[in-house]
Amino acid sequence: MKALVLSGGKGTRLRPITHTGAKQLVPVANKPILFYVLENIARAGIHDVGMIISPETGDEVRRMCGDGSRWGLAIRYILQMEPAGLAHCVKIARDYLGDDDFILYLGDNLIGGGVTGLIQRFRASNAKAAILLKQVSNPSDFGIAEISPSGKILRLVEKPPNPPSDLALVGVYVFSPAIHKAIEVIKPSRRGELEITDAIQQLVEWGEHVDSQILNHWWLDTGKKDDLLSANTVVLDEWIQPDIAGEVDKESRISGRVAIEAGARVVGSTIRGPVVVGAGAVIENSFIGPYTSIGRGVRIIRSVVEHSVILDNSEVREVDRLEDSLIGRSVVVAKGRRRPAAFRLMVGDDSVVEI
Repeated sequence: MKALVLSGGKGTRLRPITHTGAKQLVPVANKPILFYVLENIARAGIHDVGMIISPETGDEVRRMCGDGSRWGLAIRYILQMEPAGLAHCVKIARDYLGDDDFILYLGDNLIGGGVTGLIQRFRASNAKAAILLKQVSNPSDFGIAEISPSGKILRLVEKPPNPPSDLALVGVYVFSPAIHKAIEVIKPSRRGELEITDAIQQLVEWGEHVDSQILNHWWLDTGKKDDLLSANTVVLDEWIQPDIAGEVDKESRISGRVAIEAGARVVGSTIRGPVVVGAGAVIENSFIGPYTSIGRGVRIIRSVVEHSVILDNSEVREVDRLEDSLIGRSVVVAKGRRRPAAFRLMVGDDSVVEI
């Protein structure tokens, strides 16, 4: 079995952060989202990975992921010139995929529990395709599946005004080579894209067995700021363990699950976990509250920060309270004359904000 990971697209929902980088490389708990995807694939015992990239961000993805050897993977990069749908990604990867079964995995999706169970169920069911589903409270915002009591897919509907169920397609699929024939006969949707839901529906209409598994762990679509902050909260809560490798002076107080990487310095400050602090960061005379990820080389001086993600080489200086914020790379957020109770910001790379 192979994997096809989608790391293209333009990331419009996370702008301005994604004006200068791939959305799949935005970090959660100081690790790019895409890395969690590749770790899940490696844990499932898959070795060969095709990576769909775009002209805008493909070089960055190549630089960050390399040949995949750090995960025990072999990555081949496949360029998609324009975002033309998930099924189009499969179509342009046809030569690479050959006649192998494969898992299709959206590179900006974070899920708990991994994908091993879905793959095992696919192999045992003799299905032509298998999809991962999750109950959601707003089914009209997603592709929705109607299933039989045994888990067989009856119908797929894209963002229906009257949803037949509350089971959303998570963005992780397992396919046999039969999906290629289905993609060949579908037509572009109203938005001009080849939809993978249409290809799966074609299999259903041909009478092929399409299986499903309901995800009982968490699922986090990281396409928007608040989604990404929620993902950061969940991952910090589940994965971060105390690990103080950096320098903490005697006047500072560290409580809870806090990871401080080597080369970081904490001076006269309080950090209350779960928090992760990247290498080379400096926290001075500040308070860092729970569910905050501080990137490499970040400087936080005489400020209060909580429930936020601050990317590499940014600076927060003399800010009374920064919360629920996503700050890009090489950003300066500094106090001006106006002093409200709290700030909630989303700032793109290489910016200066005076507040």
